[in-house]
Amino acid sequence: METLRTCSSQPRPQGISVKKSRLATLTTVALLGALGLSACGSSDSGSASSTEASTTKATSTVSAAAPSPTTYKPTCPSGTINGGGSSAQGNAITQVINDYKKACDSKGKVNYSITGSGAGISSFLGKQIDWAGSDSALSADKGEVSKATQRCSANEAWHLPMAAGPIAVVTNIDGVKSLNLSSETLAGIFSGSITKWNDAAIKKENPSAKLPSAAISVFYRSDESGTTDNFTNYLNKAAGDVWTEAHSKQWKGTGKGADKSAGVAQAVKSTKNSISYVEWSYAQKNNLNPVAIDNGNGPVKLTNESAGKAVSAAKTAGAGNNLQLEMQYKDTPAGVYPAVLVTYEIVCSKGLDAQKTALLKDFMSFYASGAEQQAITSAGYAPLPGEVAGKVIAAAQAIA
Repeated sequence: METLRTCSSQPRPQGISVKKSRLATLTTVALLGALGLSACGSSDSGSASSTEASTTKATSTVSAAAPSPTTYKPTCPSGTINGGGSSAQGNAITQVINDYKKACDSKGKVNYSITGSGAGISSFLGKQIDWAGSDSALSADKGEVSKATQRCSANEAWHLPMAAGPIAVVTNIDGVKSLNLSSETLAGIFSGSITKWNDAAIKKENPSAKLPSAAISVFYRSDESGTTDNFTNYLNKAAGDVWTEAHSKQWKGTGKGADKSAGVAQAVKSTKNSISYVEWSYAQKNNLNPVAIDNGNGPVKLTNESAGKAVSAAKTAGAGNNLQLEMQYKDTPAGVYPAVLVTYEIVCSKGLDAQKTALLKDFMSFYASGAEQQAITSAGYAPLPGEVAGKVIAAAQAIA
């Protein structure tokens, strides 16, 4: 992935060498319903991260003559672009940047700093980077939408969905490889009201498990994180009587902090009787077993099918080329895994200089291409179906 640039506290992600994820077989239908991104009318309804569509009129709309995602070939302009943010997509974007470098014989240079979604948005709004990777959309309530418009020289900022993947709740308990936990019990653990592994609520949901009397060690993301935002949104929507805090990129529950996705996964792996939340790709890399979540219709194991059903149930928010999603975290049907996030690339619809714009358009289109969306499945991500990828490419190509 070209010369990947990371923050000082985060090791550079290595080339993707994990075993093929079960998500490699995720069907096209999985995301098609979620991302049926027709040119919907103006919307100001909140997304899963309490996001509102920008009131700024979109500068252009999706083109019907978008390049086919299955045949898109990069044009390989020269120049350098710098992005940063989401660690959830770290493994995916590492793969894509490496592939882009090979495809273009290093003509254009793409850098991505893994700093977390909150830091990425801050750097983008401060014009320190050319685009941000974020696991939650810009918040109108916090002024991020209006600040992004200013940052983009009075033009709208667009959200381009690129990588979707489930949030795994992972544990490290001696002798317990499989665990069922309801949304209410999870909310109790992460809020601090359930403190022992042999608590009556956990025992009731796992009658045959040999649960220790040990204290539960909870880990959370210490940096501002879109993963935290999505996970706390799920807890609040699914078990609001227990998790009463509004969703936030900053953790409001109990536990000890760990830095970024890699740090959280490593903390659980190295600590007995621990629990945390992390993207499935990081759970897979660290051989951590996800909990089966019962969101009211029976325990659901995390699989390609159950995660795909959750993404297919997502609703769209935003308008034109601003392609946002609203995940459904409450009242999920049987067989649907309830905690799934989408990573967006947040870009200016206009505002960059011509050379940067050409490279940004090409790289974003390459990322959404069929070949690259398939490539990232080996690292635990869900590929965009062809129709959706075409809309993302159309939006990328409309950047001016």
